[in-house]
Amino acid sequence: MSANLKYLSLGILVFQTTSLVLTMRYSRTLKEEGPRYLSSTAVVVAEILKIMACILLVYKESQCSLRALNRILNDEILNKPMETIKLAIPSGIYTLQNNLLYVALSNLDAATYQWPSDSQELDSKELSAGSQFVGLMAVLTACFSSGFAGVYFEKILKETKQSVWIRNIQLGFFGSIFGLMGVYIYDGELVSKNGFFQGYNRLTWIVVALQALGGLVIAAVIKYADNILKGFATSLSIILSTLISYFWLQDFVPTSVFFLGAILVIAATFLYGYDPRPAGNLTKA
Repeated sequence: MSANLKYLSLGILVFQTTSLVLTMRYSRTLKEEGPRYLSSTAVVVAEILKIMACILLVYKESQCSLRALNRILNDEILNKPMETIKLAIPSGIYTLQNNLLYVALSNLDAATYQWPSDSQELDSKELSAGSQFVGLMAVLTACFSSGFAGVYFEKILKETKQSVWIRNIQLGFFGSIFGLMGVYIYDGELVSKNGFFQGYNRLTWIVVALQALGGLVIAAVIKYADNILKGFATSLSIILSTLISYFWLQDFVPTSVFFLGAILVIAATFLYGYDPRPAGNLTKA
């Protein structure tokens, strides 16, 4: 059963990450009239949706009893403040990572959606170089922070008896606080001018829902598998996203270096997850 949950959660994570990257990139580069939605507010809304989903799951596990739900939330969250505070560290890092993902996808692919004329080519190249540097720095920072947060969160999940949904509620609580702080600091003026949900449309809500789902799936992967397999699943989703960009969106031309990296990732995933049969189980010819 645990093995099935491990591979099921990994498969869902690959699908979720691939869908999120493609829809988020499209939503951040789509040209529309009016203000574009604020990535800082999208992070907060995703955290709130994650909390609501986890509360519903805990409610279902408590046999749909409001009294039992209230008791569990009080016993596991309010009455254990030190256990709850432990989640502040990975929550802050995950909130930073989510914001950096928006920054990366807003900058790395800017040149893809611009087709300048000859007179604008020089300015476009300079802008593209600057955007790519910002995007690359955002990606690198997100990678290093994600590794630490993943290991820390895995340690907490596997050393305590609290359910993964309770832990996600705690994560979402701190994530919402940190996210609101980011909204106030970076986009406070825009929010006061055009509203918290400025620029939101159907695609924006799909991105937010996928991001909320990602938090739940990542927690399940760390719980039933481990943080290293989570990293492999994310790498596979990057390869899948790139292939879709090439065959469907036609905005990326893979190189030999990309194919080499893809082969190494697939091979590493197979070797790490391969479980050979014990020598004692081999039958003699």
